[in-house]
Amino acid sequence: MNDRSGTRACRLQLRPHIAALLLLLLAACTAEPDYALGTLEYDRITLPAPAAERIVDIAVREGERVEAGARILSLEHVRGDAELAAARAEVANRREALDELRNGARAETLDQARANVAAAQAQAREARAYFQRLRPLGSQQLVSAADVDRARAASGNAEAQVAAARAALAELRNGVRPEQVAQGEAALVAAEARLQAQAFATGRLDVVAPRAGRIDSLPYRLGDQAPVGAPLAVMLVGEAPFARVHVPEPLRAGIEVGDRATVLVGADGERRHAGRVRMIRNEPAFTPYYALAGEDAARLSYLAEVELEDAGDLPAGLPLRVVFDGGR
Repeated sequence: MNDRSGTRACRLQLRPHIAALLLLLLAACTAEPDYALGTLEYDRITLPAPAAERIVDIAVREGERVEAGARILSLEHVRGDAELAAARAEVANRREALDELRNGARAETLDQARANVAAAQAQAREARAYFQRLRPLGSQQLVSAADVDRARAASGNAEAQVAAARAALAELRNGVRPEQVAQGEAALVAAEARLQAQAFATGRLDVVAPRAGRIDSLPYRLGDQAPVGAPLAVMLVGEAPFARVHVPEPLRAGIEVGDRATVLVGADGERRHAGRVRMIRNEPAFTPYYALAGEDAARLSYLAEVELEDAGDLPAGLPLRVVFDGGR
C-alpha cells in the first residue's frame, strides 16, 4: 500500500469521530441553561380607599420604611364624623327609651290615671242617677220612651268609661310587658352595632400600615379623591426578599418546593445568596402547553419564587439568576 492510499484510509476512519465531535460541540452550544432568570421582589400589599373622600394629608414618601400602625395618609373626616355623631345619638336615644321601659310609670302619671278613674266614676254616678229618675216618669208616660233610652245608654257608656280608666290605671301599676323590654334591649344592641360599624368606617379614613415595610408607591396626590377600592398605597413587606424567576421547561421536572438554590443578584452576579424554593407553578406562564409539541415544548417556562436567606435590605427590581442546587 502506498502512502497516498494509507492517508486516504486514515481520513476515512477519522470522519465518523470528527462528525461525532462536531455533534457534541453543537449540542453543548445549544444546550438549555441550568439557571433561571428573574428579578428580586418583595410581597406586595395594597391599601384600598375605604370611602370616596378627598385626601387631606400624606404623612410618608415613596421608598420610606414604616412600622406597623404608622399613619400613611388621611381622608376628609367631615361626613364620617357626622355619621358617627348620628350613630352615637341613636344609641343614646335607644338607651334612654330602654331605661324608661324598665323604670315604669312616674308617680305623676299614676296620679293622673287615678284622677281619670275618679272623674269617670263621678260621671257614671250622675248618668245612673239621671236614668233612675227618668225611668219612673217613662213608665207613667210623662216623658217619651226615647228620652228614657238615651238616659239608659248614657248610664251604660259612663260605666264603660269607668272600666277603661281602671284598666289604664292597672296597666300603669303593672308596668310594661317583658316582651317590650326585650324589644328595647334588641333595639339598643342594634344601635350599638351600627355605632361600632360606623366608628370602624370612620377610623379607616386614617389609612395606616397593617405591617412593617416600605412604601412602594402612592398613586394619588394631596387633594385627589380616589374612588372606593382604588389603591391609595402599595407596600413592600416581608422579612426577606424573594426571587421571582421563570424556570425553563427542561429544568421544571427536577425542581420541587423546598429545594435549595443559589441566587446570583445583579447583572454581574457577584452577590450570591442562599435560597429555597417556596413556590413553583404547575401551569406554564406563557404559551399553553397543549399548543406546543416537540422542540417547541422546551420554550415553556414556569413561574417560581425562591426565598433568599441573609439578603439584607436589597432593593426590589434587581435582575438575578437562580441556580438550582437540588435537595433540601
